[in-house]
Amino acid sequence: MNIVVCIKQVPDTKGGVKFNPDGTLDRASMLAIMNPDDKAGLEAALRIKDEMGAKVTVVTMGLPKADDMLREALAMGADEAVLVTDRRLGGADTWATSSTVAAAVKKLDYDLIITGRQAIDGDTAQVGPQIAEHLGLPVISYAEDIKVDGNSVIVKRQYEDRYHEVKAQMPCLITALAELNEPRYMTPGGIFDAFDKEVTVWGRDDLTDLDDANIGLAGSPTKIAKASDKVRKGAGEKVALDPKESVEYIVGKLKEKHVI
Repeated sequence: MNIVVCIKQVPDTKGGVKFNPDGTLDRASMLAIMNPDDKAGLEAALRIKDEMGAKVTVVTMGLPKADDMLREALAMGADEAVLVTDRRLGGADTWATSSTVAAAVKKLDYDLIITGRQAIDGDTAQVGPQIAEHLGLPVISYAEDIKVDGNSVIVKRQYEDRYHEVKAQMPCLITALAELNEPRYMTPGGIFDAFDKEVTVWGRDDLTDLDDANIGLAGSPTKIAKASDKVRKGAGEKVALDPKESVEYIVGKLKEKHVI
């Protein structure tokens, strides 16, 4: 069984967010981590590998420094890693990103593809389903639990105040929630082994099944109109009232805002 896990290196928001003049994230200057939803997807793949036996390949599109994240995945237990990196791919929106990642996945053997539900830097939840669309695969999103049953997967899918249990024949694509599991730590032996392994690096020219009209900033149909760091809240309105007046004041404010 071959499992491909798509992961993304995202800014560590605890260290602050920086922007380029064109409004895109200045990823090169920020501390970065593996996207939490993607990490849960990787853990799900590794658990299938532990239980049933599987080859797990991690794929990412990003800057050369994403090599560190891929080696973290290898240290956790992934078998192979692929980094897609090229200046011509920079500034991609979800469409250009999914087109590029799908072209890379096409070069691999896969029975199951797992992505995170969404990335904490964009929060669009679009790339996973778009990859499935490019590859002509069924997709099950918002996975809370994944089980393999022969040539099929059974997924517990989050849905508002309940869940769906969905079964799909492989190959298919699943998007994972961070709540799916608790990702394992890297082991010391895994870390040493990870740095002995070779990360496969592909550039634009290695992706033959890809149209230049669908890559990078120029191939992105959506553009950033405005970007900013966290907006600081004002001090708010302060009042000094006795308990009865406080209740009347709060109720009045809730009515004013049509909350009640």
